[in-house]
Amino acid sequence: MAHAEVAVPKALATPLDDIADGIRGLRLGFVNVFGVEHANGAWTLVDAGIPYSAGYIRHWAEENYGAPPSAIVLTHGHFDHVSAARELADHWDVPVYAHADEAPYLTGQSEYPPPNTGAGGGLMSLLSPVYPRGPVNLSHRLKLFNARESVMESGALPEWQIVHTPGHTAGHVSFFRPADQTLLVGDAFCTTKPESFFDAAVAQPPELHGPPSYFTSDFRAAAQSIRRLAMLQPRIIVPGHGKPLAGLEVGRKLTQLAIEFTDEVDGRTRHTMAS
Repeated sequence: MAHAEVAVPKALATPLDDIADGIRGLRLGFVNVFGVEHANGAWTLVDAGIPYSAGYIRHWAEENYGAPPSAIVLTHGHFDHVSAARELADHWDVPVYAHADEAPYLTGQSEYPPPNTGAGGGLMSLLSPVYPRGPVNLSHRLKLFNARESVMESGALPEWQIVHTPGHTAGHVSFFRPADQTLLVGDAFCTTKPESFFDAAVAQPPELHGPPSYFTSDFRAAAQSIRRLAMLQPRIIVPGHGKPLAGLEVGRKLTQLAIEFTDEVDGRTRHTMAS
């Protein structure tokens, strides 16, 4: 499922350590985490990486910021975005923010549904049954926001808008900074083939793809979310998986992905109903 892809010129790829004003990233194998600086000098960690990455993230934070973040903000609660959150939040004594619809997976109540190993092919899909699915318990640190909040009132991301982008998970969110049209997308879509992260991290040129198929719970909602993000016409894309992209052509390429991904999902739905 979800093979739509849009080729992107290599020239649009942007280094992780200098993505946009106040934004730098750290690649942890096949996933990225990001530091976002604010006008008041504070900074926020967006997502919290894979298992056993807390020490590496702390070292990177000390080298680049010299002080703890004001908060950790999660795009969603899958293992590759949340695994170091508890250790880091306790060490730094900071809150962890997530959308209210992710709460069952972040408070020890529920684990995510099992993966679809046949979705999209690739090594990541085949390995997906062994990935942790939770539940993770961040109750003592967790603070929730909801879809009605357009700006992060807490101050954790003061210059950014919250965009609820369900589909990959029910409470998945992305973040948009209107000042320079920068979009932090989490796993709403990727700039590499999500079912082949291990190969793509080294060799694959940047391409726009839908979210990782094997862990996406609602493809129709995912398509709607990509359309919603395309309407923002971002100039800078900061993905959870793949390389950041920057340039005037970025918005047009994302619109193309939104159309192709929606057409694919609609076609698959019609085929399923007919059979």
